[in-house]
Amino acid sequence: MAKNEKILVVDDEEDILEVLKYNLEKEGYQVKTAADGMAAIAVAEEFEPHLIVLDIMMPGMDGIEVCQKLRSMPKFESTIIAFLTARNEAFTQITALDSGGDDFINKPIKPNVFKSRISALLRRHGSGSDISKNEILQFGDLEIDYEQFRVSVKKVDTGLAKKEFELISLLASKPGKVFKRNEILAKIWGNDVIVGDRTIDVHIRKLREKIGDSYIHTMKGVGYKFDF
Repeated sequence: MAKNEKILVVDDEEDILEVLKYNLEKEGYQVKTAADGMAAIAVAEEFEPHLIVLDIMMPGMDGIEVCQKLRSMPKFESTIIAFLTARNEAFTQITALDSGGDDFINKPIKPNVFKSRISALLRRHGSGSDISKNEILQFGDLEIDYEQFRVSVKKVDTGLAKKEFELISLLASKPGKVFKRNEILAKIWGNDVIVGDRTIDVHIRKLREKIGDSYIHTMKGVGYKFDF
């Protein structure tokens, strides 16, 4: 079935481009590719993709530079940019996110996992961060009931405190998105409230004690994300 979403894949390895393009087109996406940073910018300006899959390590203009250049253009302010990377160093992740990236997809790439991540990214992009107050979201054994302000695991109420509920609700509103610590503080506690540096960590620890360790993932030096 044809989809409206347009995806640009950027990588200097031709075999990776071919595999990713094939798998995405099989899902019905419109796909363009580019093998270097300058070509990526040119294709993006003409193609105007909804999502860009961007390799970090490329000769010449690397992925971070490409991301910064695209983010400086108004038409790409809200475009989802997911970095392809085999590097897990915290400083690389911080730099990439600070350049305007939204998420990471790790190499080596498994096609089925890749397609699932792309689908999740596009759902996040389309749905925005606001969730209906009477919506119930299901993530495996975890259920978030926004009308009842209740989170249950295997149908058992976890008894979350107000801030714990607000925190899991924020993270789960965009699965896979890395929320930076300052963004979490601003949205949960507000800019006018002064809280300690360890406030988020304490609430995350309490959440994990109540819902388990498999949903909230730490991005060292960056923040937290919800995945399942």
